[in-house]
Amino acid sequence: AGSGKSTLVQHLNGLIKPLRRKVTIDGIDIAGRGSDAKQARQQVGMVFQYPEHQIFAETVYEDIAFGPRNRGFSAEEVDKQVHEAMAFVGMAFDTFAQPSPFQLSGGQMQRVALGRAIVRNAKLFLMDEPLSNLDAKLRVQMRSEIVRIHEQIGATTIYVTHDQTEAMTMATKIAVMSKGWVQQIGTPQE
Repeated sequence: AGSGKSTLVQHLNGLIKPLRRKVTIDGIDIAGRGSDAKQARQQVGMVFQYPEHQIFAETVYEDIAFGPRNRGFSAEEVDKQVHEAMAFVGMAFDTFAQPSPFQLSGGQMQRVALGRAIVRNAKLFLMDEPLSNLDAKLRVQMRSEIVRIHEQIGATTIYVTHDQTEAMTMATKIAVMSKGWVQQIGTPQE
């Protein structure tokens, strides 16, 4: 706690503007103004620590459909993207599309949040301690799911955790932070 992990994620998401540097995606400053900066910010998918804070609609379907619908996709394309995202995160459409997300378990809510991030076709996924409020067994299961999804999507994923086991088992590179500064960057083996 207090190392600056979540603050770093907020900088990378464009929620906080860096004082001296820029955060860019494809050369565009995401903290800037204008349509280019807005498009760059749309290339970031975010999954938070508390799944219940990530719910934006009355049904799972509507929650996942929120992003593509706001980007102007046709109803057919939105439906296709929601079906694909739900399959990708291991949620059967017929079972989970209509319930309220608030009726789901913590792990299922995290899957919905992952699905919503996936339909954005993001170039960067930011995950801020997404599993810390789940029980140990579900955390292990969701770790492997997130690794599988990351490998299939291939987008850059920054995963914030204070759990050394999560870092060592999930990461290809680890950055160790203290008091707002990156102290070390390397592979788990290093």
